Amino acid sequence: MSEPQMILFEQIRTLVEQARGRAARAVNQTMTETYWHIGRLIVEEEQGGESRAIYGVRLIPELSRRLTLEYGKGFDESNLRNMRRFYLAFPQQIQDAVRLESAPSTSKRDAVRAESSEGSKFAILKENSPIPTTSNAASSP
Repeated sequence: MSEPQMILFEQIRTLVEQARGRAARAVNQTMTETYWHIGRLIVEEEQGGESRAIYGVRLIPELSRRLTLEYGKGFDESNLRNMRRFYLAFPQQIQDAVRLESAPSTSKRDAVRAESSEGSKFAILKENSPIPTTSNAASSP
């Protein structure tokens, strides 16, 4: 390749890599919001908004069975319980974070820095999610 062609190649490569990064972040954000909302729905239905489930309610096993039939792996009982725990751990923060998406980029960065002080609590969900993220896409069939 000539020098101008190499420069062109690198410019295109940079664009593709940036686009892939943005796409992965968008998917991760969407899946985080989705898992949070699934957890919210489970809490509202199974628990009536309380932090503990009503004894004897078997909502999660049935949801797991039906969602797994419909969508495949990623909706086993432990994942659904983790989604419920995720909502209970962050009952308001996810909604606040979603609102940040429309904020100007500088205030968004500052807010993300402040929110990140919560640590790694977002790592509740298993990596076998129904939609591959950058961390588990390589291991997906």
